[in-house]
Amino acid sequence: MIRLFVALPLPDAARVRLGLMSAGLPGAKWVSPENYHLTLRFVGEVDGHSADDFHDMLMRIDAPGFDVTLDTIDWFGNKRRPHVLVAKARKDEALMHLQRKVESAAVRCGFEPEQRKFAPHVTLARMKAGTCESVQRFCMENHMRQPIRFEAERAVLYSSFLSHNGSIYREEADYPLRLPVLA
Repeated sequence: MIRLFVALPLPDAARVRLGLMSAGLPGAKWVSPENYHLTLRFVGEVDGHSADDFHDMLMRIDAPGFDVTLDTIDWFGNKRRPHVLVAKARKDEALMHLQRKVESAAVRCGFEPEQRKFAPHVTLARMKAGTCESVQRFCMENHMRQPIRFEAERAVLYSSFLSHNGSIYREEADYPLRLPVLA
């Protein structure tokens, strides 16, 4: 069995900028900058045959490259407790198009359809403790005056191994996106 997800990797410059925010929030377990990514589809535990089938489907995706803009620091959780601190990405049409294609490939391979609405983001920290008020204050203090922009040139199939120090990600396959047509 292998634990898989498909994501957009972040360039070093984006990792560095986001990594500079990794302090000053009590109860946060910060994600290491080398693990930053924008998940398009979490698959979970699959056998080797299903992983191969999914890889074959992903290889067939034809989508153009596009710009990604991270412009908001926010959090997900409920009214009582925050769960994760995130950098949200704008939902532009090219990003949504690629995500729909990846979702379609997953469903065609027999994986259950994703029930949650796609909310493009990069996870910065998992909240082990803390209040909604402290996280909201952190988000306001770390408002992104300058959005982080980067070119999505490829999607990656990652495997994830859980360790006592956190998740370890490994690139299993790379899916280049088409170069945009210049007018």
